[in-house]
Amino acid sequence: MFQIEFTTEALADLRFLRRYDQEKVVHGIEGQPPNQATEPSQNRKRLRLNQVADWELRIGNIRVFCDADPQARLVKIEAIGYKLGSRLFIHGQEYDL
Repeated sequence: MFQIEFTTEALADLRFLRRYDQEKVVHGIEGQPPNQATEPSQNRKRLRLNQVADWELRIGNIRVFCDADPQARLVKIEAIGYKLGSRLFIHGQEYDL
């Protein structure tokens, strides 16, 4: 079973969202199978090399970016962003992955 840890930046990103969306994100993260953090699924995919994270979890128009360490059994939430059309915003700024 993987432990979940939020970075300071990810917590700030979470607070930036509406209360309803915050709850949606928390439920979406908790709803993931606890022992399959490094396996792709319908709403979780491995990303190309980038500066944010290795994995993306889609929860509606919200994107949760995380790194998973199978040896430490740890999932570290690095950032939380949202999509407007085809544009992605992380930390309140437009970002290209």
